[in-house]
Amino acid sequence: MTLQEAIVARHSVRKYIDKEIPADIITALQDKIAECNKVGNLNIQLVLNETRAFTGMLSYGQFSGVKNYLVMVGKKGDNLDERIGYYGEQLVLLAQTLGLNTCWVGLSYRKVPEAYHVGNDEKLACMIAIGYGETQGVSHKIKTVEQVSNASDITPSWFKKGVEAALLAPTAVNQQRFSFEHVGVKNNRHQIRAKKGFSMIGYTKMDLGIAKYHFEIGAGKENFIWV
Repeated sequence: MTLQEAIVARHSVRKYIDKEIPADIITALQDKIAECNKVGNLNIQLVLNETRAFTGMLSYGQFSGVKNYLVMVGKKGDNLDERIGYYGEQLVLLAQTLGLNTCWVGLSYRKVPEAYHVGNDEKLACMIAIGYGETQGVSHKIKTVEQVSNASDITPSWFKKGVEAALLAPTAVNQQRFSFEHVGVKNNRHQIRAKKGFSMIGYTKMDLGIAKYHFEIGAGKENFIWV
């Protein structure tokens, strides 16, 4: 499965079956985690066979069968949430290509400090449930390209493809409060601006990071620069 195919196939899954993740898949995830931590200056950790974080909850998005999850941690800073989204989604899409299911989790989990490490100068931004789902999840209603971008007959075709990929990105309660603008061409490079919108729910910075990674896959990172 390619990343493009993973974008289409991926849906949030909250119910998981009791099936162990094979060692080779764990190794592939750990290798990618190490890469994301290094490049993104993060401290993402994979927790395996730990059931307390996702039990005993009566909140939004009830989960069941979750015993593996990614703890999304990084040093506190203004751009932490966007980096968490951007690099976390790399792990989500990799997991999809490896036959796993996932779900971004903002609030519906219990902290289990002994299962992972969060430094005094760090923040636990969210978690990502990971494993084998009871189902492959379902698609949700999404906005149109025109609602979130200035795509038109005069913008490159890859720009629209990037926006379409971004619209398939997971966002908090499917809010999709982001936009993409083709600014123009400078020094022979197309310039793209991505912006977050306002939301009472929050998580718009994280959502933007996730959407930007999807955009890069759909548009082709070599075709533009972010401004």
